[in-house]
Amino acid sequence: MRFTCEKSMLVAGLNITGRTVAQKSSLSAIEGILCRAGAGLSLTGYNMETAITYEIEADVSDMGECILPAKLFGDIIRRLPEGPVTVVVDEKYKVSVRAGYAAFNISAESADDYPELPDVTDGKAIRIPQTAMKEIIGGTIFSVSENQGRPIHTGVKFEVEDNTVSAIAVDGFRLARRTYHTEEATGRNLSFVVPAQGLKEVEKILQEGDEDVAFTLGSKHILFQMGAATLICRLLEGDFLDWRRVVPTGCPIQLVANVAELTSSLERVGLIVSEKYKSPVRCVFSNQLLMLKTNTTIGAAEDRCSFAGDGKELEIGFNVRYLCDALRAVPSEEVTLELTNSLSPIVMTPVDDKHDFAYMVLPVRIAT
Repeated sequence: MRFTCEKSMLVAGLNITGRTVAQKSSLSAIEGILCRAGAGLSLTGYNMETAITYEIEADVSDMGECILPAKLFGDIIRRLPEGPVTVVVDEKYKVSVRAGYAAFNISAESADDYPELPDVTDGKAIRIPQTAMKEIIGGTIFSVSENQGRPIHTGVKFEVEDNTVSAIAVDGFRLARRTYHTEEATGRNLSFVVPAQGLKEVEKILQEGDEDVAFTLGSKHILFQMGAATLICRLLEGDFLDWRRVVPTGCPIQLVANVAELTSSLERVGLIVSEKYKSPVRCVFSNQLLMLKTNTTIGAAEDRCSFAGDGKELEIGFNVRYLCDALRAVPSEEVTLELTNSLSPIVMTPVDDKHDFAYMVLPVRIAT
């Protein structure tokens, strides 16, 4: 095998695929990067749960494949001088790497032991802009559960209907939903749950701009195609929360707040709240004014924030971090706060139809 390509392209491919190389495994082959030289060059990292393949333009003079030592090969390529890099692998898997005056000789392995990637090519791909997918993931993934006792909630549920693609995440204390309205009908009706770890890798690969991401659903895996990168990950199985049933509707108290101002007030009050000194923030919603107070063993804090509407002196406690996480994900300058009583959750919804989202946070009991 022999190929030549630009160092910058090789570094980009190694940085992306290296994130899914297995760190320690009984199958030593997946601790390396699969390198295939054909019409172009492809690099693959696979940890038996998630695989990323990255296609690179290269001048291939001899086709072939091998498994390259991920860390060593990556370290060498990153430290080479800028410009073209030539890699030659002989029949005994001895690897020669050259760029400028720099030259390295290392060893590779046969690709025969590298596991086959799951085949996810039968389904019809759904395409949405990469920017929209990035917003969907970033706007929900923070609410994914870390409780392995309910594995299904350690992922994000996707619901695809004729003109919408929705993502929903829950962790037992809060819920996040973002919906993208497609310009053309998808012609599909799908529901599946993608592990958070796989989606974090997708989010890192996605680029801002008009280029689409295409995702294809298989029987047990999902495939994302984003420019030169392809990611495949295993789906989660189980019964996801019936989120439509738990999100309150028709709340009697509806207030409109400035997102930045409300977030700033909460962040200030939350300065004395930590993982060690947990304490809810006490919220009193009066007429056009929100009073915020909290007390911990290290001190006390209070602040206030104005809004439009009458909160009818409703007093309710919340986890300040959960409220801030939801507000940071709101894509608009203003948000509607929907409330019922001191035992019901707060729901954040759009003030207009430019966006489609819902963030719900359950209340925390406060000492009287």
